[in-house]
Amino acid sequence: MGEDPSRGLTHLTAEGAVHMVDIGNKPNTVRRAVAEGYLRTRPEVVALALSGQAKKGDVFAVARVAGILAAKRTAEWIPLAHPIPLTAVTVEIQPQSEGFRVEATVQTLAATGVEMEALTAVSAALLTIYDMLKAVDRGMVLEGVRLLEKSGGQSGRYIAERRSGE
Repeated sequence: MGEDPSRGLTHLTAEGAVHMVDIGNKPNTVRRAVAEGYLRTRPEVVALALSGQAKKGDVFAVARVAGILAAKRTAEWIPLAHPIPLTAVTVEIQPQSEGFRVEATVQTLAATGVEMEALTAVSAALLTIYDMLKAVDRGMVLEGVRLLEKSGGQSGRYIAERRSGE
């Protein structure tokens, strides 16, 4: 019949009940995660953000701060995520011809990883860019939010496969 798809899901008990994973016996190790995402828009909207003339202010500064703040508060948004101390968070925003690419890198010295923190940082930064520019383009599209890389911990290193066109 094939393998049980829930097999190996750590947030489920043997009976199938949802629970927060006990990380009390796991060692603290350096853990790092990198995530990315895109906001597609028109070239003139990108130009507006680059000009610094957006009505709500410096799009890039506000989005970077939003991403950092979101990474720090991930456990408040993701029900089964552990609140963990972060040792570093960077959010980079790269304007492109038809949108923006956001990349977040998060690091900790803890007993659990920071993949959710990196993904949350990217999502918050993208949503902030949308919020700051929606007056000129409500049709912007958030897409491609994904984990690029993670290291540290028991499961070891992960590097995403490149997508076509990358």
